[in-house]
Parts: sequence; structure tokens; C-alpha cells
Amino acid sequence: MNAAIGRWVRPEIQALKAYHVPPAQGLVKLDAMENPYTWPESLKEQWLRALADVSLNRYPDPSSQQLKACLREVFALPAEQDLLLGNGSDELIQMILMTLAGPERVVLAPEPTFSMYRIISATVGVPYVGVPLRDNFTLDVPATLAAIEEHQPAVVFIAYPSNPTGNLFAAADIIAILRAAPGLVVVDEAYSAFCDESFLGRLGEYDNLLLLRTVSKLGLAGLRLGYLVGPPAWLHEIDKTRLPYNINVLTQTSAEFALAHYDMLIDQTQRIRAERQRLQQALAQLPGVTPYPSEANFILFRVAPGRAPQLFADLRGAGVLIKNLHGSHPALHDSLRVTVGTPEENDAFLQALERLL
Repeated sequence: MNAAIGRWVRPEIQALKAYHVPPAQGLVKLDAMENPYTWPESLKEQWLRALADVSLNRYPDPSSQQLKACLREVFALPAEQDLLLGNGSDELIQMILMTLAGPERVVLAPEPTFSMYRIISATVGVPYVGVPLRDNFTLDVPATLAAIEEHQPAVVFIAYPSNPTGNLFAAADIIAILRAAPGLVVVDEAYSAFCDESFLGRLGEYDNLLLLRTVSKLGLAGLRLGYLVGPPAWLHEIDKTRLPYNINVLTQTSAEFALAHYDMLIDQTQRIRAERQRLQQALAQLPGVTPYPSEANFILFRVAPGRAPQLFADLRGAGVLIKNLHGSHPALHDSLRVTVGTPEENDAFLQALERLL
């Protein structure tokens, strides 16, 4: 290692691996929980005309007021709660942790979960504590409450539905955590479009509850837009860590345009929900495959011991890219995750998997 790097780069950064996104050109891409549907050509033309009026020589609205108004209306966000936007939900996670970082501070989350909670905690220098889920991927409430009592976390992150498992934790279990947590509890509803449950209606009941969402899973992943909803006093402090003009003018304009056609996006999510059910049933019929219930736009499934890495590689060789989770966490041994795609993409995946099995 370069001596200067060894001297100056923080040890926790040296220990990290950069977030890796595998190349997907020419493959059926079912690895990143993306909406597989595009827009009709007529709508694309309208969108491009809207972008033609954007002034690229000027900075964007620093507070994205018009976009915030669209988000409030479309998602029926409570008027008494504040709204903060980020360059994807990842930036908002970083802003939360930068706000709370300090000596003796700890981040806590049930595991396995979204990897960026741990990664961003390391980048801002806050110790991270993972509490194992039960074997069926439900919350171990006694263990979680004991960890809260021991570590007094500054923030608890809970993915709802959970990623990468896809299940929805019991609301009563999350409420127990909210009541016990001394700091913030961030309920991450990145996949809210694919389930019927939400903590949006509970905002205001608990002073330490923040709700995190993204428009990525609605088919707008390329825009990189996340939003945080919660008590104004908390968001006022978190906003101080936001870099100026973090939501660029093309994202603001494009998101406003897309939200004006929200019915189309909802129609796409309904199609994904229907395909999720079909894909779940088809996987359950394959020998040696155990799919887990999902309320998201992906399905976690387990295969015979020792087969996951080779199946992942063989599927890729057959032109289908999914996610290999084997080795990422002890609870995910022999596990793979597939994004719900179009009917044609799902058929290609199922046919390839059946051949390989």
C-alpha cells in the first residue's frame, strides 16, 4: 500500500469495498430492483419538449419548491410534516448520519438489510450494530430492544418492506422499537409502491419517526430522487448537511413531468405486482428452490447448499443477470434474488433456471 494512503486514509475507509455494479449490457437485467417498463414514445416526446425549456446555464431552485409541492400532492404527504429531498435515498441516509455523527454514537439496524446503512455509517465514522433477524426473516423484537438498551443508538434504520428479504415486518414490532429508541427511527419505504402498508399515517404520533422514500422503484431510477418526511424540527437540522443545489434542474423538471403522469406509473407497478405473484408460484414449483414471500418488486429464493454461486454464473452465461447474495450475510447462504421484470424477461429467467436445475 502507498505509504501516504496508509497514513492519511481513515482505517474504516481502507477496510471498505467500493459499491460494485456489474455490467449488464446484452443481458436480461434482473439484478437491481428496477421498474422494467419504459414510457410510450408520445410521452417521451412531451418530456423532451419540457426539458428543452430548461436553462442549463442557471442553477436549479435550491429548495425544489415546485417539485416538493408535486410530491406532497401525489403522495398525500401530511401538511404538518416537513419534506427534504436527496440525490437518491442514499444521500438522505448520508445526511441523517452526518447530522447525528459524534463520539459514543451508534447506528443500529436489523440484518440482513440494505447494505448502504452499514457502508455510509463507516464513511461518516459512526459504529454500526446489526441485530440478526429470526430464521424466517421477521424482527427479533426482544433482541432488538436489548440492543437498543445496551447501545442507545442515535438512529435505527428499518427497511419496510425489507431489502433483500422482501418481507414486511409486523407494524406492532416497529412501534415497539419506536417507543424504546432514544434517538431517531427511520422507516425506509423504498418499495412502498408494491405493498399496501405504510407508516405515513403514523407520522406525528412519534416525535422520533422519519419516513424515507424514493421514486426509483416507480420507474424513475435514473433521476436519483429520494425524499424524507418528518417533524420540521428534525428536518431543519438535517437540511444543514445538504449540499447546495443537490437536486439538479433536469431531475426537478423530469420528476415533475413524471408525477403529472402518475397514473401510468401506478399501472406499471400493478403489472409488476401481478408478475410477482406469477413468478413466486413458478419458483415454488421448481425442484430445490425455496422462494420467500415478498411485498417488494423482487423475490429472494434459496437453492440447494453450495449451488448459488454457480447458478448465478450459469444464469449470467445464459444471458440473465440476477443478484448473488451468497456470502453477503450468514443468513443469506445459498440465496439469490431476482427482480420482477416484464413477462418476457421473467419467462427467460424461469426457462434458464429450470434448464440449469
